[in-house]
Amino acid sequence: MDKLCLITTTTRSLNVHLTKKKKRFWDYISPFIVQAKTLDTPPHSMCFLYFHDVVEVVSITEPCKCLEFLNLCRPILKRSPDLTKSSSTKSEQLLRIDDHDFTMRPGFGGPAIPVGVDVQVESLDTISEVDMDFTMTLYLRHYWKDERLSFPSNNNQSMTFDGRLVKKIWVPDMFFVHSKRSFTHDTTTDNVMLRVYPDGKVLYSLRVTVTAMCNMDLSRFPLDTQTCSLEIESYAYTDDDLMLYWKKGNDSLKTDERISLSQFRIQKFHTTTKLAFYSSTGWYNRLYITFTLRRHIFFFLLQTYFPATLMVMLSWVSFWIDRRAVPARVPLGITTVLTMSTIITGVNASMPRVSYIKAVDIYLWVSFVFVFLSVIEYAAVNYLSTVQERKERKLRERLPCTCGLTHPDDMMMSNSYSDMDVNTTGNYGLGEESGDKRERILVQLALGEQRGGGRSRSPRAYSSIWIDTHTIDKYSRVIFPGSYALFNVIYWSIYL
Repeated sequence: MDKLCLITTTTRSLNVHLTKKKKRFWDYISPFIVQAKTLDTPPHSMCFLYFHDVVEVVSITEPCKCLEFLNLCRPILKRSPDLTKSSSTKSEQLLRIDDHDFTMRPGFGGPAIPVGVDVQVESLDTISEVDMDFTMTLYLRHYWKDERLSFPSNNNQSMTFDGRLVKKIWVPDMFFVHSKRSFTHDTTTDNVMLRVYPDGKVLYSLRVTVTAMCNMDLSRFPLDTQTCSLEIESYAYTDDDLMLYWKKGNDSLKTDERISLSQFRIQKFHTTTKLAFYSSTGWYNRLYITFTLRRHIFFFLLQTYFPATLMVMLSWVSFWIDRRAVPARVPLGITTVLTMSTIITGVNASMPRVSYIKAVDIYLWVSFVFVFLSVIEYAAVNYLSTVQERKERKLRERLPCTCGLTHPDDMMMSNSYSDMDVNTTGNYGLGEESGDKRERILVQLALGEQRGGGRSRSPRAYSSIWIDTHTIDKYSRVIFPGSYALFNVIYWSIYL
């Protein structure tokens, strides 16, 4: 019998032409295996090298040399063993992965399988008032028992695997309710760990970052306290198939002591368990990680409250400026109003457009009203001063020339102004107090003239035409600061 040698990379049967005679190999050829097959007696011996669907015929005069050629080719094309795959295969054989259907939950058809959960919070990254969400990185661990994964062990030692075995067995299908984005870390490899114990108990741990929704009430912003929750639930299994619970109650939640936020102080973490109902699928166990955050107020005191308070106090400076100094008082009032508008716009630009009033809005808008009223106060003073000057001008036109008066007592001036020269009544460069005296003098002059003429009009009628516009500024110096101080006492007593 003659020998034929074949080297192949495929497992399909081959048709080989031998001296115009078609011969078929009796068996399929295994990958990367060199075999020698015995054919019907051909005219002479040949070796066939088959590689990448190309057949090369090599003639050999002596049949025995075909086997030598076979041995020569074997070490060159022999594939080195994959030690990793071999080890994984042994583990899978030990766990009898191929002997069970892991698409079904453990104990299918029986009572619900209990799955314990514990969480270690690694970091609380961001809290966004605009998007109303938070981002958290955590270690999520599941505990359950699957007798299909039990294996014999002399020392009761567990076996630990990476994420490759997770795809071949049953694991709980947890998801985060109300999550916007989430992912499992994969640097430098998938951050997934599976630990199997001889009695079939399983620990499944993974490192996850999740961004979830947090409904915030900003009515007390920035003096507010927010409560957010991260909710964990099974996606497919109802409470009849899977019983989800915190493995150690409140002790199931661990946090890193170094967790800190720029705007918030974390007050407490705690866990709860509830049932969630969906009309189309039924009841599901849901786990809650709830944490309470208290906002730091110091940043907003420096950036919002102190500047607003200073602008209000700056607007009060105009009450001490002469009412005739229009170029000084008007720009001061306008500047404070525009500055308050800028502060309000800057605060609202970084906040969501909510339909209710926030605590900071109340403070800023009340401060804006005080600044605006200070401008209105000067407008009132200026208007009344103009009216007074017109009346004063009319009185002066009705009075005789006072330049030659030698009897000041006839002008019925008060004792406090008896030492004053009546000629100064025409001097508009006097100070504010002198201006008030001048107005009083003009009134007294008018009264004296009317009495001298024998007219019987009451002095009260004439004195009513004199308006002390300086008194408005005097009252404003007390009323404005007092009212604003009272507002601050009420505001901080309510919101602190």
